[in-house]
Amino acid sequence: MQPHQDSRDIAVRHDGHVAIVELVRPPHNYFDEALIHDLVAIFERLDDDASCRVIVLAAQGKAFCAGADFTGGPTDPQMPRRLYKHAVRLFRTRKPIVAAVHGPAIGGGVGLALVADFRVTCDAARFAVNFNRLGIHPGFGLSVTLPRLLGVQQATKLLFTGRRITGREAVEIGLADVLAPDDAVLEHAVMFAQDIAASAPLAVMSTRATLRQGLADAVSGAVDREASEQEWQVRTADFAEGVAATAARRAAVFVGK
Repeated sequence: MQPHQDSRDIAVRHDGHVAIVELVRPPHNYFDEALIHDLVAIFERLDDDASCRVIVLAAQGKAFCAGADFTGGPTDPQMPRRLYKHAVRLFRTRKPIVAAVHGPAIGGGVGLALVADFRVTCDAARFAVNFNRLGIHPGFGLSVTLPRLLGVQQATKLLFTGRRITGREAVEIGLADVLAPDDAVLEHAVMFAQDIAASAPLAVMSTRATLRQGLADAVSGAVDREASEQEWQVRTADFAEGVAATAARRAAVFVGK
């Protein structure tokens, strides 16, 4: 089936029982409240589509998702709280999801990738939960999803340092599941999804619900605190410095204010 636009920035096409949902905001695929809202609507519609058994979440452009765009200066302090309410709904959807992370997943982009059950990536990809390097508390439920996946110690190391790791390193530590050739990430993600789709769909959704029991509720609680912390931290000098330093590709000089 030819791709069609469910929103200005998201395209959907089907390959058998697999729905391929692509972010179309190249090159960085920054998200905002509207994009996450539209993504929720598409995922919820696919939940009601019996022909869809698995979703592949992918992106066009050089990045998978570089998170929220702070390059324009100070953000609305209330924006994260509104956006995260939509994000929680992503965790409540029922169909299994495979993320095709072909390029950088940064900040909230990692949070979006962790909505998925599995991640297919490549050597060229980069992962960084760089919130603390920007001078802000992590968001998008990462305070729950990252330690749930990696364990508290490994997650804490990535969150505190904001260290950027390769796709290969992501697979080695369990942040991603499959390492594909750089030019075949989407292809391998679809093959992975088709392997899942060969199983009985009701049994897969039932098993998924059992394995993820309590996850959406935990994320809902976490994002309330994450948003509260971000609301005051976006007003700090350290956040302004972190954003400026990142834009200038220099080391930030934080002052604790």
